[in-house]
Parts: sequence; C-alpha cells; structure tokens
Amino acid sequence: MDEERYMKMALTLARKGWGYTSPNPMVGAVVVRDGMVIGKGWHRKVGGAHAEVNAIDDAGEYARGADLYVTLEPCNHTGRTPPCTEKILAAGIGRVFVAMVDPNPRVAGGGADYLRARGVPVVIGILEDEALRLNEIFIKHVRTGRPFVILKCAATLDGRIATRTGDARWVTGEAARAHVHHMRHGVDGILVGIGTVLSDNPSLTTRLDDVRGIDPTRIILDTRLSIPEDAKVLTVASSAGAVIAAGKSAPPEKVQRLEEKGVTVLCLPCGHDGGIDLGALMDRLGEMGITSILIEGGSRVAASALKSGIADKVMFFFAPKILGGDDGFPICRGGGPALMRDCIPVRDTTVRRFGEDVMIEAYVDYDRRA
Repeated sequence: MDEERYMKMALTLARKGWGYTSPNPMVGAVVVRDGMVIGKGWHRKVGGAHAEVNAIDDAGEYARGADLYVTLEPCNHTGRTPPCTEKILAAGIGRVFVAMVDPNPRVAGGGADYLRARGVPVVIGILEDEALRLNEIFIKHVRTGRPFVILKCAATLDGRIATRTGDARWVTGEAARAHVHHMRHGVDGILVGIGTVLSDNPSLTTRLDDVRGIDPTRIILDTRLSIPEDAKVLTVASSAGAVIAAGKSAPPEKVQRLEEKGVTVLCLPCGHDGGIDLGALMDRLGEMGITSILIEGGSRVAASALKSGIADKVMFFFAPKILGGDDGFPICRGGGPALMRDCIPVRDTTVRRFGEDVMIEAYVDYDRRA
C-alpha cells in the first residue's frame, strides 16, 4: 500500500532525531502530491521546528492540496513552538495521514479533531505499532511521569558478566560496544551501582565514531555515599551532570561538599534489601525531566531493577565465550524464585547480531507472571 510506504519514509526520518529531541518525541513527516514525495522533515532537536513544519517548508508552494504523512498526531497547542495544526491549515494541506495519536491524555485527539472540524480529512493508525515502538520512551514518561528503563548486560554464553576477579574487559566485541554507545547517546541517564564505580572507575560518557555523541546524566546508586570525590563519574569533562542516589543516613557534610561541586545528591529511603528504593528514585528522576535510563550496573543492580519492577526492556548481549566455572559474576546476584513458574516473563523478543556477539532484546512483562 502506498500509505504504508510513505509512512515508512516518515518513520525512517523520525529515527534521525534519536538523542536530540528529549523530552519531545521523535517525529517524521513527508508531503506527497500526485504520487511524488515533494517534502521531507523531522524533528531535529528539542525547541526546534516540528517535523510537519519542516516537511511543509521543504515542499513550499507545492504543499497546497497535497497529502501529509506524519508519525505522530499534529499538535494543537502552543509550547516551545506554535501549533502544527495552524501550519497545516495555512499551507492548504488536503489530507493528513497519522500513525498514532498523541499519547498525552490531556491533548490526545485534539489535533486531529481540530483539523477535521476545519474540513481537513485525517486518517489515523497507519503503521501504528511501529510508531508506538519508536516513541516508547516518550509514551512511558508522558503517561506515568517515570523514565523508560532499559536493562543492559554483556555476558558469556554461560551467563557470567565478569570473572571471579571482576575482570570484564571485554566480554563483547567492538560492534556490540559501539551499539551500547549509540544507546547512551539516545537516553537521558545511565545508571550504575557504587560497586561498578569502585572497581572500574568508569567515565560513563558517549563515544561515537561518526558523530559527536551526547552524554547521558550519570546516576550512581550509593546508599552510604562512599563514592570517592575524585571518581571519574564526578569529575569527567561533560555537559551532562551526575546524580547520586544515597540513603537518608548519608553523611550531611559529604552531601554538602558534593553539591557544592555541582553533583545532585538525592537522599532516598531504602527498600527491603537495604538498597535504594528504586521506585522512589524513578519518581524523582522523572520529576527532574529524565525520560529514559540505561542501566549498566552489576549483578546486584540488575537483580534489583528486575525485582523492583522498574525495568521496561532488557538488552542482553551474549559473547561466543564460555567461562567454564561457577565462580564468576552472574547476570543477577541474590535470591531468586523457588519455582520456574515464578520467573519474570518477557515478550516481543528479537535477536540481532553484532559481529560475533548476539543481542537478545525483549520487553519485561510483569503482568504475565503466574
């Protein structure tokens, strides 16, 4: 179908916004007239023109009477930019084809209704599933106020993320690690535990070969606030800041020193396992405008993320290596269920190759647990 073909073009354009539009969604648009694409556009960066505006401007005077394909319902409210519905009307667009309605319950359907009331036909639902997947981060945050959480790990075929000495450099190859940096570029925050900071002293920045990557906010779980004040996550030259999630008993004098250096310290309650209450942390991070998080912590952080129910998606990389012992670090550490039926289910599993490594990606489905 031509409608799906044009919408696929719009979705491809939208993906170019990965890493640049948060907290806005990624949106793409094409203008079609007499079977020819005469205008293309996407939302390039937060605060910039929306996809519809860019596509209509690209089409120029030929937009009058043409069809507009857009991956998200045009906005009908004034935010950082004027309403896209007014641009569509002023350009004389004949018909509008939309992949998905705006997920914000306060404005859902408003743009489509506004256009229809002024004589512009609007068709909704073309490649809707692809559009929903594209903007799963935006949808989760706008509906719940919490960030979308991706749990990433890299393991050997026998499920170890490090040797018994803690050596994990490198489990996977260059292609897999490059993809992880692509993910860092697109998320708002990266989260690790204090154990990772103490053992590896990572920078947690984005390093891409082809473009200048955007660093995510560095988030460290540190109940006792034991982090060295010269740790790289606190001192690295970066436009992104650092957030430490500490317990309420964290020493006030150290909290003050860190905050004077520009570090945000969140003193939060602890859960039953003695670690930071991750649900409370997600609420605070969402309030701070962090819409997505990539968890790259160790075994205990991975287990806590899954048990607390904050993980939305998993990205497990498996390398063609076998450690061959039971003394390395497992993917998850701590007690698990006694029965297989109590495992945490996942759905919509996909498999991708990165060189010789295999990535299994899936969505965590807590509601389907027996």
